[in-house]
Amino acid sequence: MLKLFRAASFIEGMSYLVILCVTLGLISRDFVSVLGMTHGVLFMIYCVLALVVSHQQSWSCKTSLLLLVSALIPLAFVPVELFLQRELAKKHY
Repeated sequence: MLKLFRAASFIEGMSYLVILCVTLGLISRDFVSVLGMTHGVLFMIYCVLALVVSHQQSWSCKTSLLLLVSALIPLAFVPVELFLQRELAKKHY
């Protein structure tokens, strides 16, 4: 489940950057509804997986909250990715 959450985190973070590109005018506004809906679904998947994985891994409430807040901050998926890499490395040892 941790690997699935890691993939969801990366994909959700990239979709957030795509939405920001629309806002900045780098991508045509014709795609707003499709990109917005896609990002919204990915965001909900990320939030659910964050809570499920946090419970499975017995992470603290602080860690769970930081994971949820990171979905609201552009590029915050990068530190989340590093955290998840460390967690996966711990799991393999």
